[in-house]
Amino acid sequence: MSQELDYLSRCVAAGRLSRRDFLGRATALGVSATFANSILASAARAQGPVRGGIIKGGLKGGGATDTLDPAISSEMVSIFGSCWGEYLLALAPDGGLENRLAEEIGASKDVKTWTMKIRKGVEFHNGKTVTAEDVVATLERHSDAKSQSGALGVLASVDTIKANGDEVVVTLKGANADFPYLMTDYHLIIQPNGGKDDPAAGIGAGPYKVAVNEPGVRYGGERFANFWQSDKMGFADQVELLAINDNTARISALQAGQVHIISSVDPKVVDLIKRVPNLKVETVSGPGYYCFNMFCDTPPFDNNDLRMALKLAIDRKEMVDKILRGYGTLGNDFPINASYRLFPEGIEQREFDADQARYYYKKSGHSGPILLQVAETGFPGAVDAAQLYQQSCAKAGITLDVKRVPDDGFWSEVWNKQPFCNTNWSGRATQDQMYSTTYLSTAAWNDTHFHNEKFDRLLLEARGEFDQEKRKNLYREMAIIVRDEGGVIVPMFNQSIDAISDKVGGYVAGQRTGLMDGFAFAKCWLKT
Repeated sequence: MSQELDYLSRCVAAGRLSRRDFLGRATALGVSATFANSILASAARAQGPVRGGIIKGGLKGGGATDTLDPAISSEMVSIFGSCWGEYLLALAPDGGLENRLAEEIGASKDVKTWTMKIRKGVEFHNGKTVTAEDVVATLERHSDAKSQSGALGVLASVDTIKANGDEVVVTLKGANADFPYLMTDYHLIIQPNGGKDDPAAGIGAGPYKVAVNEPGVRYGGERFANFWQSDKMGFADQVELLAINDNTARISALQAGQVHIISSVDPKVVDLIKRVPNLKVETVSGPGYYCFNMFCDTPPFDNNDLRMALKLAIDRKEMVDKILRGYGTLGNDFPINASYRLFPEGIEQREFDADQARYYYKKSGHSGPILLQVAETGFPGAVDAAQLYQQSCAKAGITLDVKRVPDDGFWSEVWNKQPFCNTNWSGRATQDQMYSTTYLSTAAWNDTHFHNEKFDRLLLEARGEFDQEKRKNLYREMAIIVRDEGGVIVPMFNQSIDAISDKVGGYVAGQRTGLMDGFAFAKCWLKT
């Protein structure tokens, strides 16, 4: 069996076999997915790495108003951030944790106090040595509401942050055994003086130095000669990321050889790409989901009967079949699926029910059309999904007006600004992190304006609960609150779909989302 797996893994590394086919064969041989992924990682490393060249990517989610400030970085900028930035910890390919700048991390018995030993000798791009004070300043800035950081909710449980020599001591307001996972949040790039001087300067300690910063157009990086882990990342001479929001244009750029990797492939063209000899498709079944967000504090969505009507008026199965084409699963109006530990099974699946939707719509007292604003950059197939939604709403007597808005500016002018729009989330490492980022009342990225005192209290209680069954029950109660009272409509959990040229080496699908959990351009190389 080991010889067969070794042979098949080499075929994957050489581009002659897809990852999906390899995992299917491994499962048939009785091998777990985690162990199979570790074999793939070893095979990829055995094929390289190769230094030199310019590795290029075509990504969606770029806009003219984007900034390199990690606190408020958009979808595309966060991918570039993994090239120039460095983190305390990162998610490992096996789902565990990888020590980055935090060489060691440990907790007190009550898991309220966490101590991180900061790696010595790591250099920022400006020549300054990374210190514990830089880490403290970074966490302080993201903890400040003025920063508008997407990590604000994650850090809400922090009481004090102090430097002690080469250690950083974080004291929490309550126990939290998941604290190390919170430090993997992609906003938490360690910057000189925490970025307090110039957060958008793009100075970090990652494998590439920022060389090109053209928001909404392209970003470029040059290999940083003094990167502390040059045997693991930063193999290309340069990286170049192009903002290509149009799905068709991204595929055309890949086929023409203008880029080597593209993200967010529309499921309806996956089979077409698979037929191209020098390209391969990689998918990840993780916690990512596509959704429609309603502001719970803005009329007419401040009426829960109307929100319930709109939740019942969506045909989830139709969307999974026609939009995801099998590359995903049904959603249930809360942001957690079975990829999370302590997933609350047994919550009744919400289904399309025109009669019940009509009942709640009438009960809400609302009349007239409801405006839904959508953009393809929100998620691939969003316009088609909105049209399906419009048709199912009509069956319940609800008039849904769909307005397609430009991709450029969507993340700055529509998402979290307009009361009813589409978006996507890639998920987070833990349920606590996901809920803290988007549903905690004080979270900067609370994009449904959901404020529920009971939910907030349960979230804090779950963090300090050591009994796993009790903690799971708390998560169940939280999920039901979001499902029945929240402003998010989650019709589907999507697989992340990337397409890669056979010129790329070192690509190993991530555990959580596409582009190797965001690190593809930092870790991959170009084959000779």
